[in-house]
Amino acid sequence: MRISRARTRTATGLAISALALGTLPAWAAPSEAAAPTAPRHTAAASVAADRQIPLQGAVNVRDVGGYRTYDGERVREGRVFRADGLSKLTDADLGTVAKLGLTKVIDFRVPAEVSYDGVDRLPAGLSPTSRPITDNGLFTQLLTAIGSRDPVKQEEMLGNGKAAAFMRDVYRTFVTDAANRAQFAATLRDIAASRSPLLYHCTSGKDRTGWTTYLLLRLVGVPERTAAGDYLASNTYRAAYDAKLREALKQGGLMQNPDLIIPLQEVRADYLDTALTEATQRYGSFSGYLTKGLGLDARTILQLRDRMVD
Repeated sequence: MRISRARTRTATGLAISALALGTLPAWAAPSEAAAPTAPRHTAAASVAADRQIPLQGAVNVRDVGGYRTYDGERVREGRVFRADGLSKLTDADLGTVAKLGLTKVIDFRVPAEVSYDGVDRLPAGLSPTSRPITDNGLFTQLLTAIGSRDPVKQEEMLGNGKAAAFMRDVYRTFVTDAANRAQFAATLRDIAASRSPLLYHCTSGKDRTGWTTYLLLRLVGVPERTAAGDYLASNTYRAAYDAKLREALKQGGLMQNPDLIIPLQEVRADYLDTALTEATQRYGSFSGYLTKGLGLDARTILQLRDRMVD
């Protein structure tokens, strides 16, 4: 009986950590056939259609390059990559990643995420640079809600728009939190200064990673609509994986209504708009957020464009 309870606690912990981190425990992972290898034909995904790096242990790994700028120039491919968690990469994946020629990998996850999900698995000679950006208590929120196994409590915590409201609060901290701003700025400066390929990632590759990519694309002259499309494409890349997780939570008895977590799994235009609105209110404009909030000077912005645009 003691072993049974221990196994139950372990399964519960795995499922909770998987949800908070955007990953699945081994027993709930989608089959290779179920994992998307190419985006579906949607407006959001079409702008990122040929940029995915297909891996078995991660589903949202993409080349940031390939987009056109306002003046018709092209963002260079093979320079900067965005990703979700890299702790579950297979040996074959390591071979694929090694071919990217990366010299730096930046990990935006907070310590609790790394503790539950594991450190990055990278090619030999490559170590991650830890640059944590707060989840604004998201992990604790999920731990409490799902760990309770109480559908009433879960509805109280996540239902009636509360989950989406919580995500909007997370996006506000991208602008309001000084430590977060410093981490985003340091990453953009790294990209400007480096002549070697670089990758940054969080857990799901959609929020912290999505915001960083949106900033980078806008800084180098990619139209706002295109940058937003790259951000929204995470929904396509993660769709099958996230649906499998919701199914696992229901079958495991952790949630009667796992659809409550969909707002936490998705990226949404209004999440992005929340951050942009906060940036305008605090710094006068999006440009003000870049220069005053992140402290990016004209030289850094010019270096970014020189590095990233043909």
